[in-house]
Amino acid sequence: MLDTEVLDVIQSQLLGKRKISFLVGAGLSAESGIPTFRDVYGFWTIGSKNYTPQEMGTLQMFNVNAHQVWNWYLYRIHLCQQARPNPGHFALANIQQLLPDRFALISQNVDGLHFQTPLDVSQLYLIHGDLRYMRCSANCSNELYPIPTEILTRGEQTHLQVDGVKLLSCPKCAELTRPHVLWFDEYYNQKFYKLDSVLRIAKETSLLFLVGTSEATNLPKRIVDTVLAKSSVVVDINPRENEFTRQLEKAKNGYWIQGKSGEVLPLIEAQIRDFIS
Repeated sequence: MLDTEVLDVIQSQLLGKRKISFLVGAGLSAESGIPTFRDVYGFWTIGSKNYTPQEMGTLQMFNVNAHQVWNWYLYRIHLCQQARPNPGHFALANIQQLLPDRFALISQNVDGLHFQTPLDVSQLYLIHGDLRYMRCSANCSNELYPIPTEILTRGEQTHLQVDGVKLLSCPKCAELTRPHVLWFDEYYNQKFYKLDSVLRIAKETSLLFLVGTSEATNLPKRIVDTVLAKSSVVVDINPRENEFTRQLEKAKNGYWIQGKSGEVLPLIEAQIRDFIS
């Protein structure tokens, strides 16, 4: 599955001292059974109308119908709770152990699966937030609060009951909290989404692996553009052609490994282990 040219490129970058970074997206978690926003499970019905994720996952919708937005996220959290890390997740943790001083993992995934592996999360950058947490919607503080287990056990709900609203209230000011995620109509920042940190990592990276992502948002594109601009190598791991693969086809330092991340990442891990041993 790994052709000689790609192997040679990977090994040449392992000889250096700059970062070996991984930018991962929904395709990685899809192999653990978590539906992506493009799946039918991403849609939500209110009354007689179906809403897309791009409509539900917004500050605008939260301001209009906060309880329904919370219902949708509680259902997605319920799906995430049923999932377990796949070989791709564990391969990333193993690669980190092989390259502890050079490793960086930038993740678009909010499902918490990275935390179920031996990964040292000090090198994990969650650029879209973390569905295990909530924060005050009135911004009375920047503090993150674990979502109460009492409400997580309920799964899908048709209406957020009074006791549920109380569980989702800010402990400091009693306003309703919001899921700790980046919504479609919001901007990246350093405070919650590590904007400055990941752009710095991009400048320090000599080899960037794209894993199950397809350039759906602005920051991943900026990261790839930054790495390519420094003549560093970008390798896309994806079973299907996407915006990134088309961009890399035109770049002299871009490559595409066609395959599932749960199959390809263990092969990458094995190659790195053989090379440094």
